[in-house]
Amino acid sequence: MFYPLVYMVSASISDPKAVGSGEMWLWPKGITFDGYKRVFENTSIWTGYGNTILYTVVGTAINLLVTLPAAYALSRKDFVGRNFFMGMFMVTMFFGGGLVPTYLLVKQLGMVNTMWAIVIPSAASIWNIIVSRTFFQSSIPKELQEAAQIDGCTNMRLFVKIILPLSMPIIAVMALFYGVGNWNSYFSALIYLNDSAKYPLQLVLRQILVLQEMAAQGGGAIDASTAAAMNNKAEIAALVKYAVIIVATIPVIVIYPFLQRYFVQGVMIGSVKG
Repeated sequence: MFYPLVYMVSASISDPKAVGSGEMWLWPKGITFDGYKRVFENTSIWTGYGNTILYTVVGTAINLLVTLPAAYALSRKDFVGRNFFMGMFMVTMFFGGGLVPTYLLVKQLGMVNTMWAIVIPSAASIWNIIVSRTFFQSSIPKELQEAAQIDGCTNMRLFVKIILPLSMPIIAVMALFYGVGNWNSYFSALIYLNDSAKYPLQLVLRQILVLQEMAAQGGGAIDASTAAAMNNKAEIAALVKYAVIIVATIPVIVIYPFLQRYFVQGVMIGSVKG
């Protein structure tokens, strides 16, 4: 499990010739930070980082605001129309709206080239709603909810004051799932954004990588010296590729240990019912 990560880190700071020839297989060899230098010398990467953090924070907040109330409502057997809404949600897991109709809808709503085109269309995951609903049904005592309602607690107050404080495991798991998904998302930005200043980190890194690969390919007839130069550029492009992977994954790796305790509890949702 750790080998691919260690290999990526080592390859990103090793001599590209050693990586290409297979001499480097675990620990760095011929340490160089040229890959990271080429990545970070592009000033747009900091804009990309800022945009991605914004999209991830806002998007995850919206995801939780939509997912948790919907899941709690569907977990209540006294919710009128519960089976109907659950059926409607399930249909969307099998039949999508299509890329072109979705784009036209986003355009008609005036969200093209805005942050909302990134976070609103993916505001909820039906699978995550089902998982959260299972948690509420199996982990929150029904007697506790009934006792609170007998004491005059409204549904909103019950959800905010009692259900949510007892649901930290599922909240952490959902935040992790949605956060990682928002952090790695690039397709929506590729479709809906046309201003490079609004590009998330993933698109900025993609541009850097494409430019490096294009520089390495060259074209036309070449002599020996040109071939050697192109081969060196190809090795640098590979080095940049590894550096790009590490730059994109470091934030997730840093955050995960703080959520690990809740994540372990959350993945056991529904496995033991008592």
